[in-house]
Amino acid sequence: MQKEVKRDSDDTSRSDAPVSVSRHAATFIFFTVLIDAIGIGIIMPVMPDLLVELTDLPISAAAFWGGYLSFVFALMQFGFGPTVGNISDVFGRRPVLLASLGVLAIDYIIMGFAPSLWILFIGRAIAGIAGATRSTANAFMTDISTRGDRAKNFGMLGAAFGLGFVIGPVVGGIAGEYGPRVPFFVASGIAALNFLYGLFVLPESLAHKNRRSFDWSRANPLGVARQLKKFPGIASLFLAIFIFNVAHFVYPAIWAYFTKESFGWSTAEVGLSLAAVGVGFAVVQGILMGPVLRAIGEKKTVILGFLVSIIGLWIIAFATKGWMLYAAMPLTVFGAIITPALTGVISHLIPDNAQGELQGALTSVMGITLIISPLLMTQLFGYFSSPGAPIYFPGAPFLFASFLMALAMAIFSYGCQGRV
Repeated sequence: MQKEVKRDSDDTSRSDAPVSVSRHAATFIFFTVLIDAIGIGIIMPVMPDLLVELTDLPISAAAFWGGYLSFVFALMQFGFGPTVGNISDVFGRRPVLLASLGVLAIDYIIMGFAPSLWILFIGRAIAGIAGATRSTANAFMTDISTRGDRAKNFGMLGAAFGLGFVIGPVVGGIAGEYGPRVPFFVASGIAALNFLYGLFVLPESLAHKNRRSFDWSRANPLGVARQLKKFPGIASLFLAIFIFNVAHFVYPAIWAYFTKESFGWSTAEVGLSLAAVGVGFAVVQGILMGPVLRAIGEKKTVILGFLVSIIGLWIIAFATKGWMLYAAMPLTVFGAIITPALTGVISHLIPDNAQGELQGALTSVMGITLIISPLLMTQLFGYFSSPGAPIYFPGAPFLFASFLMALAMAIFSYGCQGRV
């Protein structure tokens, strides 16, 4: 086990020695991210059916409400991501992570019993606040990682998220056959079990010497922006990850609606397709990530991920048969390599005592893109799949996402010049 090394909390230089924790702690963080993904994936196959039940609208119209639900979830992540990240820099990672799991366990029960659409909106708002603690999981991993291992370890968390998308949609698709509310109760039980696990095995990863006082001026999106703009290259890299997320979130935003509308897939088929994507994410981030990083480095890994993703999005946009989506999956899932590599690039530019703040800022960026992307993509889908559309083209959001990916790649390349 490595000894903890004293760091000057005001020094922007880094020690390469991580805080030492037990194997159980790292396992808990893996499962926390896994459960976050399961909670999202488990409800995706049934959300169209639940919205149809609550609104008595066809799927193409229910997709609009799906976009607004995603908007509320994302708005909470945007607003509370920096706050949660700053709180974890002050009080430590453990209490924030455990509180999040406890809240999620209760929240899924609320959504499962939701008798009306507005209760479902409240549930998604609470889930957005609790889900903002994914930034704390990333900060925990930063605490226990060496500089050279950070991108690889972020990849392991990405693999956990991908594996959650294997388990979640399959469970959601199967449980959804018994009713669109059943998967919410399953998600609640899973979150409660991990809360109990963490209660006994999770130590604190943030040394007291690396903590700082809480400052409301930094615990909000604008305050974080003021802090992070002090570091060269941050602005362009954040813009790149912002545009990338807008493009990437086309999948959770419209996949269920798109496959049902275009190919008439059942809830179970939607769940299995999402599970296939999750398998690909887990393989790419858990197995391929390390070798690719060692072979070409973080910057080239990000560029390669962008190029492959663009091709995959084009194939999906113009697919005429359901099997074509599976043919495109090896390309689309390889794009999962972008997020951990890009997060690793950014983390090297920030001092150790602000890693929670950085991850909170990244969560906030994800939050605002989750505000924009689902609304944008569901509106595009709804328009081009409606009877009044000038052309019937349900794949329009995927084509638009490919252009955004190309723009993000160009901005990233510019931002990395002379720095990475």
